Amino acid sequence: MAALFAGEDHEGTPVVDVVNTLALTACTDSRHRIHYRVGDEVRSLPLADLDARARGVARHLHALGVRPRDRVGILAPNSIEWVLLDLAAIKLGAVTAGFEPGCFEPGQVVKDYDLTVLFTDDASVEGPVHDIESVTAWAQDAAAVPEPDWHGGYDPADVLAVKFTSGSTGAPKGLEATVASVNSSLHEVQRMFAHGEGDNLLVFLGNYLLQQRYWIYSALVHGHDVTLARKVDALDMARRTRPTVVMGVPGFYEEVRARLEAGDRPADADRWRETVAAEFGGRVRYLWTGSAPASRATLEFFNGAGVPLYEGYGLNETCIVAKNHPDAFRLGSVGKVLPNKTVRFDRDGILIVGSRHPVNHRYTWCGPGANEKMFLATGEVRTHDIGHLDEDGYLFIHGRVDDVITLSSGYNVLAPPIEERLRTLPGVQHCVLFGAGEKFLSAVVSPAGTAVSDGALSRHVAALNKELLPEQRVHALVVAPASFSAENGLLTGQFKPKRRVIHERYEPELSRLYRGRHSPGTEPTADRPRVVAANRP
Repeated sequence: MAALFAGEDHEGTPVVDVVNTLALTACTDSRHRIHYRVGDEVRSLPLADLDARARGVARHLHALGVRPRDRVGILAPNSIEWVLLDLAAIKLGAVTAGFEPGCFEPGQVVKDYDLTVLFTDDASVEGPVHDIESVTAWAQDAAAVPEPDWHGGYDPADVLAVKFTSGSTGAPKGLEATVASVNSSLHEVQRMFAHGEGDNLLVFLGNYLLQQRYWIYSALVHGHDVTLARKVDALDMARRTRPTVVMGVPGFYEEVRARLEAGDRPADADRWRETVAAEFGGRVRYLWTGSAPASRATLEFFNGAGVPLYEGYGLNETCIVAKNHPDAFRLGSVGKVLPNKTVRFDRDGILIVGSRHPVNHRYTWCGPGANEKMFLATGEVRTHDIGHLDEDGYLFIHGRVDDVITLSSGYNVLAPPIEERLRTLPGVQHCVLFGAGEKFLSAVVSPAGTAVSDGALSRHVAALNKELLPEQRVHALVVAPASFSAENGLLTGQFKPKRRVIHERYEPELSRLYRGRHSPGTEPTADRPRVVAANRP
């Protein structure tokens, strides 16, 4: 594509107007490709063909009445049809509203979010709802006809997409992301990582997440391959298409680490690096992670193996705030703050983020008081995260204000560092701490692949407790019968534990630990933590 530009950055470097380049110009790149799966078959399409097919889909959307600033809803898993619909909406100057499958009802979202059309894999609902499979035929309507004058381009303040919070702390809130914020974020990513010739970016998290679509936009504008997958087939697709970059979340990398650690490790460092890289196809130059904190053990594992894992930090409300990258990396930090962002800490130690090009200044859909809680009158975002900047400008995140548990003794305990320590124990995969207003901490854990007995788990926790302050010690554990997952409603689509849902599901067991009668010698203590099994997944 012949790139358009949207001003300059802080150093005077031109900023590529990625959004209007996609909207107003035709891609002629036939060397780079998008790789995707249909059933068991991996298919590949030149980017020029992808763009031409998106124009064909755009003609059909236009015939359905889609016009600039109209909302096009998509409620379906990752697919090439999802990508085509999103690109087609951009060519029409419309707004893509992506919805996480399983979290929204098709009939309700049309009304709640004022959608002109909705595409889903369940089109049995009345109204402007279409089967996403129909896009397959529309994409073939890519005849070489004069390009209609659908719109004159997006203004930087126009809305490009509707995005939602993860729902890890309650009902998802919706906000509208501006064109300028997308262009600015992609410019900073390109400055750090220079994605281009020879690269292939693997995308497997949900396309409903706007940032996952960035990498498809990047391929079309900056000229590189991109692979579209789903979580269930991400590693299989990696081995087939050999990406150079993997866009993942900590939980994904932790699963890979656990599997590799369970096998034999070559003594030779080069062979070990090859073994680790082979999990992702053998050609990876770096791994990207964010959305949730990565454990130090996972960061040390991959970076120590010579396969860089770069952690970053951002929110839906801010997009990318800080990022480790090849020229500025400090393990344990989330990287240096990007030039298009500002950070400060308020008097309570909460991180406040400002943006040169904000995502928005408010939620469009939220409950009472949510906007006032998150967005400041200055245009900044109150993140509700606690952290610090070190002397070299690296940002460290310690946890959320919501992650602070106040015991009945008055001690405040920050949960994430303790949860991370618990996850290193044998038999523990996920872990969430509780104990607000109680005398001691308890945890709900999900089992790892290698089972351990209740007695062994209790001994492991007791040994860990000796390394913690008295108020940080865990006196009791509830062991869930199965791993937390998005399917059983205990993880978000980005693999973050849903604390409130987990607490509600296992409240009876937790209540008995705190208020049940215990025979002499069986009370939960730090030296002898009580372990109980739950019978609900």
